[in-house]
Amino acid sequence: MVSCKLFKQSAELLSKVVLVLLLSLAGHNTNLCSYHPHATPDFTNLSSLDLISSLKKLNLNGHFDFDNTIRVANDFGNRYHFLPMAVLSPKTVSDISTTIKHVFNMGHNPHLTVSARGNGHSLQGQSQSHGGIVINMQSLHEPKMHVQTGELPYVDVSGGELWINILHETLRYGLAPKTWTDYLYLTVGGTLSNAGISGQAFRHGPQINNVHQLEVITGKGDVVSCSEKQNADLFYGVLGGLGQFGIITRARLSLEPAPKMVKWIRVLYSNFTLFTKDQEKLISDNSFDYVEGFVIKNRTGLVNNWRSTFSPKYPLQASQFSSEGKTLYCLEMAKYFNPEDVNTINRETELLLSKLNFIPHTVFQTEASYVDFLNRVHLSEIKLREKGLWDVPHPWLNLMVPKSKIYSFAAEVFGRILTDTSNGPILIYPVNQSRWNGRTSLVTPAEDVFYLVAFLSSAIPSSTGSDELENILSKNKRILEFCEMFKLGVKQYLPHYNTLERWRVHFGDRWVDFARRKLNYDPLSILTPGQKIFQKGRSIS
Repeated sequence: MVSCKLFKQSAELLSKVVLVLLLSLAGHNTNLCSYHPHATPDFTNLSSLDLISSLKKLNLNGHFDFDNTIRVANDFGNRYHFLPMAVLSPKTVSDISTTIKHVFNMGHNPHLTVSARGNGHSLQGQSQSHGGIVINMQSLHEPKMHVQTGELPYVDVSGGELWINILHETLRYGLAPKTWTDYLYLTVGGTLSNAGISGQAFRHGPQINNVHQLEVITGKGDVVSCSEKQNADLFYGVLGGLGQFGIITRARLSLEPAPKMVKWIRVLYSNFTLFTKDQEKLISDNSFDYVEGFVIKNRTGLVNNWRSTFSPKYPLQASQFSSEGKTLYCLEMAKYFNPEDVNTINRETELLLSKLNFIPHTVFQTEASYVDFLNRVHLSEIKLREKGLWDVPHPWLNLMVPKSKIYSFAAEVFGRILTDTSNGPILIYPVNQSRWNGRTSLVTPAEDVFYLVAFLSSAIPSSTGSDELENILSKNKRILEFCEMFKLGVKQYLPHYNTLERWRVHFGDRWVDFARRKLNYDPLSILTPGQKIFQKGRSIS
């Protein structure tokens, strides 16, 4: 009997080793655009096989996948690839709770951590768990989406629900969430763990400001309902908490009446000061429903590229306008309306535009349905996928810059560090601190107004063979070094640091609360190891 048992263990061990080798080779073959090596967990010891055996014995409604794990060893950033031990596809909240409790009861085993993965849109491997468990949140079947109408409307959704699905469902009741991200194929749990920011944030704050209740599974496996009045410490900790204190399994989101149409306008500036002054004016008087902006450097054929979507208000002057060799700033605005109000909206926007200081005759406008406007990035995604240019490395850098430092920042970054914007758009727009709840875990600059500046670069393979990714990363590094050297008070959005000391600096005087919450709700540092804040098996301080 003993020899049979040893033979069976040896056979299981050999098959697992072969499987890992095959997955490792497959990973290198299927991610040719990755510039970082894959990392595979060590399954070559019996203790790891015991871990797998123990997971297989859990009583779940969903299931574990121990074979096809490479599908979650990737993300939108496409630079880090770490194979987990297993992928959990839960059907119920209890599946997640049972799994985390099991991991927690196993103590300080350094190989077993847990990450929740929504649609895999993280940039630096934050949703990956090397040698651990990745939870596929989109397989969670509960709760079913429920829309409550009335004086204070809301929608109850699963943490794994996509925002695009929420949009379509709530519109059936003439309602919609108040604020969005620019890209809607993200999960609720994913955006609420960061902030959820777009051009509506100056009016309603980020998405984490528009949540009534949450259901959260802590790092101990406890299922906790929380809100402003119930378990408030966990509620505010999880919002913007980078997945460190719990996994969001349900959220109650605030709704408002939804418009049917959007008047969408772009105007151009050559003077950065006028550009920012007009942006700040618009967010102070709430005259538009959406305000963003972006930087354009030496872009040939800009006007012609816009013609497919936007119509120039002054066609002759627009046809004579040249953007080549120039640094321009585009102010992008949107005003929501219903078809019966179109004449009123046209008069209002004309009056508002007359008070702005853009380059004369550079007005470009269009009308779109509310859905098409909110889903605009997905339309671009479809085109990029057709060209094979979507699944490339995205070394994005997202910063929050204090208003008092934005001119110094722009002079150095747009004037010296960046010579063109051919790698992707550069977004820049202000938001009001007063619209953001300071009790959440999100850290922002300490000024009433700050700018979100997003460098959305794509490392598209070059025909010349040059290493475009390294070029972009070098520029990002120079930008961060400049901000640090001149003490601009910049904070990273979707932050990524490799040392505990840098995380401490990021959180500043709020680090004590952050570490306290980690100790309370995830004392073994089981959750979201990809953020590289806390390490399992090491003390939290």
